Amino acid sequence: MDSLPEHLVWEILTRIKKTKDRNSVSLTCKRLYHLDNAQRYSLKVGCGMNPANDALTSLCNRFISLSKVEITYSGWMSKLGKQLDDQGLLILAYQCPSLSDLTLSYCTFITDVGLRCLASCSKLSSLMLNFTPRITGCGILSLVMGCKHLSSLHLIRCLNVSSVEWLEYLGKLETLEVLSIKNCRAIGEGDLIKLGPGWKKLKRLQFGVDANYRYMKVYDRLSVDGWQKQCFPCENMLDLSLVNCIISPGRGLACVLGKCKNLENIYLDMCVGVRDSDIISLSERSRNLKSISFRVPSDFSLPSFMNNRLTLTDESLKAIAQNCSKLESVRISFSDGEFPSSSLFSLNGILCLMQRCPVRYLALDHVYSFNDVGMEALCSAEYLESLTLVKCQEISDEALQLVSQFPRLSNLHLSKCLGISDEGLKPLVGSFKLDRLVVEDCPQISEMAVQGAAKTVSFRQDLSWMY
Repeated sequence: MDSLPEHLVWEILTRIKKTKDRNSVSLTCKRLYHLDNAQRYSLKVGCGMNPANDALTSLCNRFISLSKVEITYSGWMSKLGKQLDDQGLLILAYQCPSLSDLTLSYCTFITDVGLRCLASCSKLSSLMLNFTPRITGCGILSLVMGCKHLSSLHLIRCLNVSSVEWLEYLGKLETLEVLSIKNCRAIGEGDLIKLGPGWKKLKRLQFGVDANYRYMKVYDRLSVDGWQKQCFPCENMLDLSLVNCIISPGRGLACVLGKCKNLENIYLDMCVGVRDSDIISLSERSRNLKSISFRVPSDFSLPSFMNNRLTLTDESLKAIAQNCSKLESVRISFSDGEFPSSSLFSLNGILCLMQRCPVRYLALDHVYSFNDVGMEALCSAEYLESLTLVKCQEISDEALQLVSQFPRLSNLHLSKCLGISDEGLKPLVGSFKLDRLVVEDCPQISEMAVQGAAKTVSFRQDLSWMY
């Protein structure tokens, strides 16, 4: 090894991806040990650090080029030793001058004081806080005021972040490209208006409300007026994901839907109040749409203050089919069979998408309108490569046998389907039509029947969902 040119040794090290392999290689000789130390850019640590601050100091001294650090205490118990605290973040700030990407997960000992130490990390561009219950909006504000180049921020279950001055500050900087806020109980849809001019730069927004606290934040009149007057475009928005949100005329995220001109992916999960007009407006502006995912709430989940019923119908799907010629992925799900949705997505609407768009991936969950006629129509879906059917109880063995006639289908996933049995899979056995077949919790399909039905098969049967 001593006679190898240095550039060749560096090339060897770059090709070793697994941490345990890098650690093993670095122990073979002093030269590899020192070069690995200089080349190690990422580090993931957590419960194994004990004492935590001393261990982190040692690691930072060894790996002098660290730019990406993940500290996670998932599964931590007190017997594993004290967690990393505010002093640990001070160590990280001073000994990792190249730090650009930081994730703190289940770090329950960290407070605003520690987060304030990170304000000196001038190169920090990405931050994720996952269940850091002692962090408040004040701590986040102090960090963003120092980290002027922050472009990606993820807040997950940060239960005590209530004030959103930090969001207003980031909006004025206009550096934020990715914003993800999930299950932060004190942050509501109306608070997002604080981002102001920052909407112009945002490329990806993920906003999810805890289902148990969906209506905790009530819109006030000032917030409604603010959204209606908000004139900042969302021209750079590529990905939009909303979970358990309230979308109604003139309020919050309803205004955003009509301003995304270059959207490629949209994910609406249990969002109350979405109307045909919202989706039609979106499709007319976002003609580059490649992926849609709708999980429609039932009427049972509608809040009392929303007088109008859900009005999502086939008109939405037809508008997408007409305007979005690049659509490749479609996922439609209804929330609960016991409380049917008034959404009128029918077989005709779904097939309209398949006929007019180059859809490669189709997933249907709880869609009882999709039946044998729909499966027969998919025989002419020339682009379809992957099909997922979950609780589609109107599909029979005769329809499943048509899969062998699908032009490009290579992946099939069947889950909790009552109407299909071993008989439906027989034409696939030995045909090598499918690359992958997954069968989960279908009571009439046996493990023996899936053998040989695809190059790779996966079988599971847990029927507890039926009882």
